Amino acid sequence: MLRTHTCGELNLSNVGKNVILCGWVSTRRDHGSLIFLDLRDRYGITQIVVHKKESGKDTYNITKGIKLESVLKVNGEVRQRPENTYNEDMFTGKIEVAASKIDILNESKELPFEIEKSEDVSQDLRFKYRYLDLRRDKAFKRLKLRHSVFTLIREYLSKQGFLELDTPLLTKSTPEGARDFLVPSRIMKGKFYALPQSPQLFKQIYMVAGVDKYFQIARCFRDEDLRADRQPEFTQLDIECSFINEQDIINLVESLFKYIFDEILGINLQIPFPRLSYKEVLEKYNTDKPNLSKREGEFKFIWILDFPMFKYNDEEKVWELEHHPFTTPKIDDFSMLEENKSSVLARSYDLVVNGVELGSGSIRIHQRKLQEKIFELIGLKREEYESKFGFLLDALDLGAPPHGGIAFGLDRLIAIMSGCESIREIIPFPKTQAGVCQLTDAPAEVSDKQLKDLELKCKSKENLPFV
Repeated sequence: MLRTHTCGELNLSNVGKNVILCGWVSTRRDHGSLIFLDLRDRYGITQIVVHKKESGKDTYNITKGIKLESVLKVNGEVRQRPENTYNEDMFTGKIEVAASKIDILNESKELPFEIEKSEDVSQDLRFKYRYLDLRRDKAFKRLKLRHSVFTLIREYLSKQGFLELDTPLLTKSTPEGARDFLVPSRIMKGKFYALPQSPQLFKQIYMVAGVDKYFQIARCFRDEDLRADRQPEFTQLDIECSFINEQDIINLVESLFKYIFDEILGINLQIPFPRLSYKEVLEKYNTDKPNLSKREGEFKFIWILDFPMFKYNDEEKVWELEHHPFTTPKIDDFSMLEENKSSVLARSYDLVVNGVELGSGSIRIHQRKLQEKIFELIGLKREEYESKFGFLLDALDLGAPPHGGIAFGLDRLIAIMSGCESIREIIPFPKTQAGVCQLTDAPAEVSDKQLKDLELKCKSKENLPFV
């Protein structure tokens, strides 16, 4: 490797050793014949000292004109700082490296903004230069938090016997409440893949396959209007199990979150979380997403149970589903499906934290006749649901076990844990509210040849749809 140590690991035990460090110039302080550099990498900061006489004229001259955020390789000796200059806030704060040689691996141009003051500039500018923004300690800690949460999820669920399995990203359009992102097929002209809004159907298919316990940290896509807690592509934790009931899922989730919050934040979540029915929570808080943290203080989780199965759309004059069409009604309410839809309750459950819906799940329909009945009750004709969901219906006919699951928005979870108001701050490369990637300028036009290959034609250059 180019370096012998990172910029965050040297201390008094290394005094007298010759070391090689690599990193970015965070600050430069010029005291005439003596120049101090703070050299930074992801592990920390080490102070570099350049003496005009001791380090040599060439090394001194290189340092004299170096620009901030240039990438350096520094050879030098570890020395103890004078005690009155100790920096107790840094692990490396009692030592410095007296440079004997400095190589510029890549010199930076003038910066569009100061790294440590990037929160004072517009979000648009920060996200255009997101790679600079992520060099900030606060921003980088959010990346590490993201990694830690993912790692603990995998560790915990694997110990519980779950298998981490993936699902297709190029799949069939089966709208789940939002618009699909469509991908035209070059080989099969006039046909389209869709990017998944969730792995819902495939994780149910895994249950039919006998997997029994599945999870996935899944990338999902929804072409919808954006808000602070939404993005066109996002990450969620999907869980599905066979031969379980609502209480099994609730117990699993509570134990998982208790483990995550204890390991990462040192917070001892009290379980079980409070539970209220949909009716009770509306009567008590006038919302199905109550923010209990305002009343009781740190992170407050609450389960919302017994949602209505159906809701009536006054504009369209049709019955719709409160959740998705694969949720099963409560067994005692089957008899009311035809004549009294408004009274039918679903075997569904939402988890809310600090006024934010973090996750939603349900016990699924595992019998074909009931699934067809639900499709018909929301106005789908047989040809339509057979075309969209025929593969699932066939699977339910061939030994589908009782099963259920839940999905959580991991971007929302990490935003809550890190105290961010917007999930854009904790997504490494987010989109704007208009769905634009400011780093790459996506979405962008494509060449006429690419359109021709797909047998597509653009009606105009004024952002009108393809025909």
